[in-house]
Amino acid sequence: MNLETKINADIKTAMLARDAKKLEALRAVKAALLIEKTKEGFVGEVGEVEELKILQKLIKQRKESADIYENANRFDLSEKERFDAAIIETYLPQQLSEDEVKSQIKTIIAQTGANSIKDMGKVMAVASKELAGKADNKMISVIVKSLLGV
Repeated sequence: MNLETKINADIKTAMLARDAKKLEALRAVKAALLIEKTKEGFVGEVGEVEELKILQKLIKQRKESADIYENANRFDLSEKERFDAAIIETYLPQQLSEDEVKSQIKTIIAQTGANSIKDMGKVMAVASKELAGKADNKMISVIVKSLLGV
């Protein structure tokens, strides 16, 4: 079952359960997918990689907004953004732990033959593709920097 079908089914379930908070988060995902499908020059269905990127972008936006609201002492709005992010995260694949990411990046470094920070771009390109949707790019970057000796 693709993401769009899953979201539509969950929207229906949330509507029947009268869960307005969850419904709002699900509608945001549906809107983002619809925007992607209606982009100029887009043909066909949204692929799995694009779906993961959209979900990660939505989660990142929600978390950044929550931090801004917390800094402004608007904890009610912050709580809503964190709730939305948690709902959206359920559609991502299981996230890898930091140790799992570190071990995979060590393997990537060995495969690419990287040995200094100058090779970070090469490692990041491969790591971003292999770990797409499974780990946050920020965490990947920090780990790559530490392993390459910065």
